[in-house]
Parts: sequence; C-alpha cells; structure tokens
Amino acid sequence: MLFEAVRLALNTIRRNPLRSFLTLLGIVIGVGAVIAMVTIGNGTTAKVTADLAKLGSNLLSVQPGQLGPGRASSTAKAFNARDIDAMKTQLNGVKAVAPVAQKSITAIYGSESRSTTITGSDNGYFVTQDWLVKTGRQFFDNEIRGGRAACIIGTTVRDKLFGHAEPLGRNIRVSNVSCEVIGVLETKGQSSFGTDQDDMVLMPLRTFQRRLAGNTDIGRVMVSARDGVETSKVQADIERILRERRNIAPGKEDDFSVLDMKQIAQATAGTTAMLTALLGAVAAVSLLVGGIGIMNIMLVSVTERTREIGIRLAIGALERQVLSQFLVEATVLSLFGGVIGILLGLGLAYVATRMLQVPFTVDAQIVVEAFAFSALVGIVFGYFPARRAARLDPIEALRHE
Repeated sequence: MLFEAVRLALNTIRRNPLRSFLTLLGIVIGVGAVIAMVTIGNGTTAKVTADLAKLGSNLLSVQPGQLGPGRASSTAKAFNARDIDAMKTQLNGVKAVAPVAQKSITAIYGSESRSTTITGSDNGYFVTQDWLVKTGRQFFDNEIRGGRAACIIGTTVRDKLFGHAEPLGRNIRVSNVSCEVIGVLETKGQSSFGTDQDDMVLMPLRTFQRRLAGNTDIGRVMVSARDGVETSKVQADIERILRERRNIAPGKEDDFSVLDMKQIAQATAGTTAMLTALLGAVAAVSLLVGGIGIMNIMLVSVTERTREIGIRLAIGALERQVLSQFLVEATVLSLFGGVIGILLGLGLAYVATRMLQVPFTVDAQIVVEAFAFSALVGIVFGYFPARRAARLDPIEALRHE
C-alpha cells in the first residue's frame, strides 16, 4: 500500500516538474540555510576555542587596573620586578610566571623593514604561551640578567626581513638598538581576534626596559598553572599577594585584574554556540514558509484532481487511501527538498569555511534533524489538503469540470 502510494506520488511529481520544483524550493532553501549556518557556526566555535588554547594552557593574565567601562588601566600603578619575584617565590602549583612588557617598533634588516611589536620577557614566556623555538635557542641566563641585545623573532618578521635567508646570527635593528637573532618561533597563525601572533620580536625584559622603554614598568604578567591545579586557587593566591604588595586595605577594590583564560574560552565558546543556534533558528523560519508553499500547491492539486478523486471514491477507494495518497505526495516532495537542501547547505558551508579559514565541522545530528523536520513539514502541511481530498463527496466530485 505504501509502495503504491509512493509510486503514484512520484508519477504526479514527474507530470508537473516545474511546479514540483517551485514547491520544494522553500524546503531546499530552509534546510540548506539551517545546515550552512550551523556548520559555519560550529567551525567558527572550533576555531575560536583552538585559538584561545594557543594562548597557553591553564593560563592566568594579570594586569594593572580594573577592566570595564570607566576603569582605565592607565591610572593604575604598573608592576615591577619585586612583584614578579614575589609571585615566583610565593605561588604554589605554577609552572611559570612570565613578566611581559610591549612596545610597537620598526624592525630593520638591510633594506627591509617591518612595523611590529617587541615584547620583553624571559624564558617563562615560552611555557605560559605554549610556544616553542623552531630554530635556534631560548635566552641564556646571563642574557636575561645582563641585558644583552639578543632577540627571537616570529615567522612573519623572519619572512619579511630575511625571505629565504638564514636569520640566525644576523643582527637586526629595533628602534635604535642592534639585536642579534638567536632563534625563530614556531608558527602560531592568526588569533581569534584577527591579529597575527607571529608578527613579533621577543627580547630579554631587562634589555627591553633599559634600551627601549626607558623604565622598569611591567605591563602584564602571565601565570601558567600546573596540570591538575585549579586556576581559581592560583588566582586567589595572586590576588592575595598583590593586595599585600600594593597596600590595598580590606574592603577596598583591587587596582589590578586577574583573568582566567579558561573562563574566557568557555564564555567565548558559549557565545558563539548561542549565536549559531540563533542563526539556525532564523534560517528554520524559511522551512515554515516552504511548508506553507507545499500546502498551497497541494490545495491546488486537490482542486485540479477533484474528478479523479471522485472516480476513485466511486469505485470503492476508502477515505484513508485517498488521504494517504495526498499525504505521501506532500511528504515525498518535502523529503526531496530536504535531501537537495542538505547537499546545497553542506556545499555552501564548505565554500564559506574555506573562505573564512575555519574548520569544516559537520554536525551529523543537525543533518538528521533537518531531514526529519523536512518530512514533518510535509506531513503537517500536507494533512489539511489530503483530508480535504478524502472528504470530497463522490457525486459532487464526479460532476466537477
């Protein structure tokens, strides 16, 4: 019975190919939009999560001032070397504490130049950032203590200044300082904020302070907790140490901020997931429009085939058989639209993810749900026309011209 109903439905669809195509177009657009939006959104979420993970594992970022409207960090006192020493000696359960000071400069080698960011830090920077030196080496202890002009460059700076030449042992000029290149960092690529993480020069903090900054200020401290250690505990210890060192009275607000990158990653991933769900819901509205189109065409089809329905009823067809015939026809139309929409949506998502440079992450569950929903649309919106056809009076139907 079901097979026969499907065969009749396919014959009807083939008799009116253009009308059938226009009928299922709404379903195609709806399903395609849902699949494309969700797939692109999932890829974006995966990229943001991966980019934040590149910033370091179990990472805490400490900086002067409170973040937020009206809380400018420039009004707060910068950290100093004694603050860093206190954190290194008093914090438990941490892998590394890395002071960070930065400045925008122009790096020059021969006739080539590059506007970039120079960062002053120590070898703890590589641990907190999960960053390895691809070629060359890290800083020696005497370079960190003595302030020798040695530097490690990112791949973007290397490519711009040296091209295919070997940079190790060469001297570049950063501002008015001649600096020997002792290493090249591994490539990290763009961050989730669109900045090139490889466009940087790293040198010992003391060298940076003496020869470039002209002060001993430290603008940020990166703290990496050991695996298995709760970052919330480390955060509480950092706040306690800094409140003591900065003489903040009980009940007074901190004049510094401690950011847990894990919490930021979770919040960002949650936000992108919510936006993905919202975009999918908006795209799903077009499925309803497609369902209305199916109901409209099926009502027209019932009117056109009134005489045919009357003949079937007159020769003994049951109401439920006529009902199932039109219901199956609407469902088959909708399922065709669902299949085409899935293929179209995945194709569009693949092209979009390649252009946006995000992972092509297919959610099998949403594909199945979109297909099932397209079938449901056919059943729901095809039921009223099918019921109307089944309840026709055979005598009146036979008189219809």
